[in-house]
Amino acid sequence: MSTTSVLFDTPGPRARRRAVIVTVVSVAVIAAVIGAALRQFSLNGQLSADRWTAFAQAGYVRYLLKGVEGTLKAAAVGAVVSFPAGAVLALLRLSRNRVVKTLASAYIELFRSIPLLLLIYAFLLALPGLGLNLPIFGKLVVPIILVNTAVLAEVFRAGINALDRGQSEAAAAVGLRHWQSMRLVVLPQAIRIIIPTLVTSLVALLKDTTLGYVVSYPELMKTATNLTAVTHLLIQTYLIVGLLYVVVNVALSALARYLERRLRRGRRGRGAADGQDGIDRNDAAVAVIR
Repeated sequence: MSTTSVLFDTPGPRARRRAVIVTVVSVAVIAAVIGAALRQFSLNGQLSADRWTAFAQAGYVRYLLKGVEGTLKAAAVGAVVSFPAGAVLALLRLSRNRVVKTLASAYIELFRSIPLLLLIYAFLLALPGLGLNLPIFGKLVVPIILVNTAVLAEVFRAGINALDRGQSEAAAAVGLRHWQSMRLVVLPQAIRIIIPTLVTSLVALLKDTTLGYVVSYPELMKTATNLTAVTHLLIQTYLIVGLLYVVVNVALSALARYLERRLRRGRRGRGAADGQDGIDRNDAAVAVIR
């Protein structure tokens, strides 16, 4: 299997040139908009020092960090549950059992179609009347898990379908059953392909936690809302909160690049070892039986 496998066609010279032009124009437009916004803020006194010094106080900093903690906690629990559940659901949708495949497909299509906000309102307003009254944390995290599991299942399925069929055929040739092949051979390689997409999904999941205001869960956006009610510093508060989100998302992107580099070096190292002993160890099916 090629180490450059992707879920889309590799762009050619003309496509790359267009991408560079679009990127340069986009950056110029964004810079112009930011410059105009800063100028307007300055004219209205929003950039004066006295409107920012409050956020240097220890109490404000602790309160914002508490919001960051709430956001990361909700995102972590949602990710820990929905990522493996999405992988399992993808395998179920690819099952040869028609009933299992139909049920998995129905779940995916249903929860991919329901807006997350609507589902949160259902857990907040409708389900308690039916006897299901979760804690505030559960009213936010459970809907996030339900929706993201369905979305991630399609991501995993796309990665599995992107693999060469020879991998599963090789696994069958050495005596692995269908589920053993999927679990030991196909899925691990699919994950390597979709790592960037998985990180993008993790960023999207983290952004989903901003809907915690609906259930009054103390995540970062709810914390910002509470701060603006006390300080009346709307622009300053949300700019700082936006910066905190950028820092977290940039850290996740850096983690994705690090994992990609590690996996790429690992594959090159195995490839060099294969060249020394003359054995094709890149064939995952052969690696399983060894």
